[in-house]
Amino acid sequence: MNKINMEVQELKQQLKKQIIEFLNLAPLTPEEIKDDEPLFGDGLGLDSIDSLELIVLLKKEYGITIQDPKDGRKVLVDVNTMVAYIEKNRTK
Repeated sequence: MNKINMEVQELKQQLKKQIIEFLNLAPLTPEEIKDDEPLFGDGLGLDSIDSLELIVLLKKEYGITIQDPKDGRKVLVDVNTMVAYIEKNRTK
């Protein structure tokens, strides 16, 4: 695995831990969250309050501000989508 892939995998792992922490999803473990599992609806089953918490997480941990909830819906699809967005937009 090359360096970029390793960094992406580490970021995915870190993000899953943060999602569990920020949303109080314990006893869920990072291994139980699939990278392409939808965060809302049939996937992880998060709700609109959780989406606000995830936006706060992105701001606090990565310096990313999402102003428009419509943008949030495009970003907060699954772990893969969030990680791609963080890689492009992070300031921390």
